[in-house]
Amino acid sequence: MAEAEAKWYVVHTYSGYEKAVATTIEKAVENRRMGEQILELNIPTEMVTETVDSQQKTFERKVFPGYVLIKMVMTDDTWHLVRNVRGVTGFVGSANKAIPLTEDEIRLMGIERTELVVGYEVGSNVKVTDGPLSGFIGTVEEIENDKSRVRVIVSMFGRETPVDLDFDQIEAL
Repeated sequence: MAEAEAKWYVVHTYSGYEKAVATTIEKAVENRRMGEQILELNIPTEMVTETVDSQQKTFERKVFPGYVLIKMVMTDDTWHLVRNVRGVTGFVGSANKAIPLTEDEIRLMGIERTELVVGYEVGSNVKVTDGPLSGFIGTVEEIENDKSRVRVIVSMFGRETPVDLDFDQIEAL
């Protein structure tokens, strides 16, 4: 139940306090047994390779310095728990109203990934079910999971032609 009501919120922190804030919230959630209401914390990072004096160094960099993402059910208790953590300046939103991230924002930020399972793989024969090539049979050449697209080689007029299609435009044979 709580999982369905939970939304992602953005918490603004003092710069450099992101990990301390996340750790403090995790401990408070555990102590107060609020694991059903505050489900997940995320500090988005990326790996960066920098060349300094002809030596490459790889390190982790925060994508959004000064922010912590938190998946929670917004109640007075959870709001106060997060808001009263040392280093937190507030939720992103207007006045005292935290605004949750939209589904598009969550997807674009890569916070939650939904993995689509398809019934075909590279080399499989598939049938085009939608679009101008509906009814054609082809062979899967490439699958792009991140874009939900697939490249299919279709034989048209005696020539093999690559066609880019969405996952829902083909079906496995």
